[in-house]
Amino acid sequence: MKYTTLPNTDIKVSKICLGTMTFGNQNSEKEAHEQLDYAMSKGVNFIDTAEMYAVPPSAATQGLTEQYIGNWFAKNQNRNQVVLATKVAGPSHGMEYIRKNLGFSKAAMTEALENSLKRLKTTYIDLYQLHWPERAVNCFGTRDFPCHAPSTTQWEDNFLEVLETINGFVKAGKIRQFGLSNESAWGTMRYLEESKKHHLPKPITLQNAYSLLNRAYEIGLSEISMRENVGLLAYSPLAFGVLTGKYLNNEQPKDSRVTLFPNYSRYSSESSEKATQLYLDIATKHKLTLTQLALAFVNQLPFVTSNIIGATKTHQLKENIASIDITLSSEIISEINAVHAIMPNPAP
Repeated sequence: MKYTTLPNTDIKVSKICLGTMTFGNQNSEKEAHEQLDYAMSKGVNFIDTAEMYAVPPSAATQGLTEQYIGNWFAKNQNRNQVVLATKVAGPSHGMEYIRKNLGFSKAAMTEALENSLKRLKTTYIDLYQLHWPERAVNCFGTRDFPCHAPSTTQWEDNFLEVLETINGFVKAGKIRQFGLSNESAWGTMRYLEESKKHHLPKPITLQNAYSLLNRAYEIGLSEISMRENVGLLAYSPLAFGVLTGKYLNNEQPKDSRVTLFPNYSRYSSESSEKATQLYLDIATKHKLTLTQLALAFVNQLPFVTSNIIGATKTHQLKENIASIDITLSSEIISEINAVHAIMPNPAP
């Protein structure tokens, strides 16, 4: 395993982070614990979860992922060996089953944090993240900012209040650091400006989608990452499994995510399939699997702090973690960028 530190801290984390959103839906508690055990045995010490999980979100499974992880901590007494990240949900219509007061008010965040601590059977969170902004932004498969719908962009500026709440959590010893997720360049800079101006905790990471099919992070956010020292925690590096190649030629593998949940179609467009085939051709030429190519590309980017991988099967988990041992040559990177030049960001 390779390691780095969370930006602006001395917290050592593995370059591969174990994503856990399948725990409680596609994976049972027994399978979840087996994944956690295997990941730890391979040097992974960084785990990411959220109060909303399992995914797809539902009232029946909400909180199960954190609960499974908490039970694993209790069983193994190994909380101090793990860097634990979780997330507080922003407002979302139809998800009030999580909490009645969804959002980032002090009361809402306090309730969310206490619930997560209880489920996770811990007294502190290493990295507490805002899962998505309270205001309308272009994330979760939406390519463009909703500037043509003014009613959806109305929102009361509360960056300072959020930071003050986070600061209270830090002083109370309940979180160590905080990060953002599904955030825009403007929102990230506002948090950075307010934290600097008022001497409050700085967001140290940004968890956004990033893969060969969606490199939109590079348009503006990668410069922020490198100049402001805010590390990307890349999620969906395999684009819901599309970048394994298993869905090519209209294949629908049994029990795979897109087969089970066809509404998860963000990476299933005709253009994404064409790009996927071109990336597969590059992988095959260089005697790699497409999975290895896709993950290794993300692993070695300078603005990536950690690559969040997820799997439902053991063989998938093994291949994903082993990608850390692969270094792509400049020739391969050039071939990848040539595809990107003619088919930039086919998936939003």
